[in-house]
Amino acid sequence: MTLPSTHDVALAAERRTAARLLLTHPLVAADGPHADLFPLIRRHADWLGKRFQQVLGYRLLVDSSFARLFKAGLGAGSGHRLERSTGTPFTPHTYACLALALSVLVTAPEQMLLSHLVTDIRAAAADAGIELEETGRAAGKRTLVAALRQLVEWGVLIETEGQVAAIAQEAGGEALITVDRELARVVVAGPLGQARDGADLVRRAADPGFSGPRTYVRRMLVETPVVHLDELTDAERDWLRTRQRREGQAFSELLGLEMEIRAEGVALVDPEEELTDLHLPGTGTVAQAALLLVERLVERLRPQEPGHPATGGTLVIGVAVPDGLVDEVLAGLIAEYGQRSNWQRGYLEDLPALREAVLDMLVRMRLMARAGRLRAEGDGLPEGYVEDVSEGRTVTDVHGARPGGDGWVLLAAAARYATLVTVRPAARARQGTDVQEELPL
Repeated sequence: MTLPSTHDVALAAERRTAARLLLTHPLVAADGPHADLFPLIRRHADWLGKRFQQVLGYRLLVDSSFARLFKAGLGAGSGHRLERSTGTPFTPHTYACLALALSVLVTAPEQMLLSHLVTDIRAAAADAGIELEETGRAAGKRTLVAALRQLVEWGVLIETEGQVAAIAQEAGGEALITVDRELARVVVAGPLGQARDGADLVRRAADPGFSGPRTYVRRMLVETPVVHLDELTDAERDWLRTRQRREGQAFSELLGLEMEIRAEGVALVDPEEELTDLHLPGTGTVAQAALLLVERLVERLRPQEPGHPATGGTLVIGVAVPDGLVDEVLAGLIAEYGQRSNWQRGYLEDLPALREAVLDMLVRMRLMARAGRLRAEGDGLPEGYVEDVSEGRTVTDVHGARPGGDGWVLLAAAARYATLVTVRPAARARQGTDVQEELPL
């Protein structure tokens, strides 16, 4: 066997670094936060463009001043949401402000006053028949500021004099902003011109096209924390089962990811812990409470002798969480750890708020889910999507692998996060670190 040369190793490392950056930050500006790595993207633009197209069906546009990876969606409920600086998710109204601002900026002058931009956004809303929350009120101003700050972060807007936050000032502050029209034109990735409405846009964006199951499964693997088998159609499960080892090697070479294969599904694990916008285990009240909740739920609800049907076992992808159990466990955790672990007082005094935040994190990590129809049952499939399996082929039966109904479901991947918890004595503990979590080997 011929060993790769030093040059080949360095070349592969550069391409992997550039690919990982684009996957995490699909819009990279030459003078933005990742300016130091932008030359790598330009140097390997042709190779990256071909690989992203071949593997994931993503289009890559590399210009002298920016690189844009046009990702596709995964369907309803699978998006990576935008958040304000406080961590609060964008509301539908904030997204509306963002879309209206972009519609104005693609033809805006190179420089304009902030007040003129706000006027143009209001006019665009009126033309589109959209009711904007009153921008003269405090809440409306904060919403508009959040949308414009996102555009500043992307480099679409440059605060030449003053800041976009001036909108929220009581006296109505002013600012001079510079507009990058080229960036504004490449922010939106979905097929807007073809979509009938918002729901249709989501479905069309998730359509993998002629490459079908292969491309969709690959996108699921790289864009989500874990892929459970009942989140795939028969054809998608068949493709994954026959190719998973080969795909694992390909993703290792392209992105440095390791494939973890279980009876219930597959996950791509990043040893560098960089390719994620959500960390668990993590710091802070919500992350700690979420990890502890998972541990208690797994302990109480772990199914007896689950396994793979091929070996005579029973495939269990999810188990029902009894009504009230989440509140019961969280209340116990607050009493046991809350004060000693310096959890935020607001959460200690507001159990429903803590529950909402914790469940939101676990859903995004695909450790819990609401019961309902799944992709394996045809939910959310694009029109005309090919889902047939070749005659004579058998696929894993996922029927009944998780409960139906309308309650909460604890998913199989949660067992990976079952923890061993120790609480340091107060005299020895440092603030915010007196809860330690250890993952089992």
